[in-house]
Amino acid sequence: MSGRADLAHAEDWIRAHVEPMGPIETAHDRPWATVLRVPVADGVAWFKACAPVQAFEPRLTAELSARYPDRVAEVLGYDEERAWLLLGDAGTPIGAFGNPPGTWLMVLPLYAEMQRGEAAHTQDHLAHGVPDLRVATLPARYDDLVGRELPLEREEIDRLRAFAPRFAELCDELVARDVSETVQHDDLHMSNVYAQGEQLRVLDWGDSSISHPFVSLVVTFRFLEEVTKLPPGDPWFARLRDAYLEPYGRGLEGAFALSMRVGAVAHAIAWLRQRDHLPAMERTEFDQWFRIVLRRAIAQPT
Repeated sequence: MSGRADLAHAEDWIRAHVEPMGPIETAHDRPWATVLRVPVADGVAWFKACAPVQAFEPRLTAELSARYPDRVAEVLGYDEERAWLLLGDAGTPIGAFGNPPGTWLMVLPLYAEMQRGEAAHTQDHLAHGVPDLRVATLPARYDDLVGRELPLEREEIDRLRAFAPRFAELCDELVARDVSETVQHDDLHMSNVYAQGEQLRVLDWGDSSISHPFVSLVVTFRFLEEVTKLPPGDPWFARLRDAYLEPYGRGLEGAFALSMRVGAVAHAIAWLRQRDHLPAMERTEFDQWFRIVLRRAIAQPT
């Protein structure tokens, strides 16, 4: 938050929705959002003030929570104009348990069902600011990406530029598979899925977009490789793919493989939105992670 006055207004707003039982404290303050921890009688609530880059998040979260209260955190209050959000506690991130693949077997079908249901609301979400990364828009966005100054070596940038025609073909192929585009989280990893007893919920929708649903698993699979140390050919990946696809029906393995190739690039494109809103002093650290995302996009088979 930008200052003490804003913090005071936020605390007044919080008190209109819950009764704090102790000091309201800053959990973290980042360029894209400030999060406050609010102790309440039965545990804790969480206040989030979103920066303009993800101002759509409070309303999107409230819409999802209303339709899927068993899969998204409880929304205690939100202010769309001020981009404020107040959530009930959702438990513990599954990363605290080591990001077990078995937990994702339970999470992914629930998430896929939610995506299928949200396909009916895509136009409404777009009208309220959820970023548009539908597959047909990606070739033009790719041209923008490769025209930027990127934190890569010259040879890597040349490879990205040379890939542009093939990327456009892959996008056309994916569109032709005719899977309805919908909300996709785009940051679906072990720090954004919470467990509370047997209840599993997806939080932190500020990186979301309207896009091909299957590309959500680009991030999930990346963290299973990097954190859980599953090798790329591990049988868990096929099991998780199949669990995710089950609500969509049979015969979609080819579309899924294609979506992962397109999605690795789409994920890099999505990072530009955050990068463009960062102060210059914040970009050096950001680019350390952006470089990893870009290199994973380059490394995907064509």
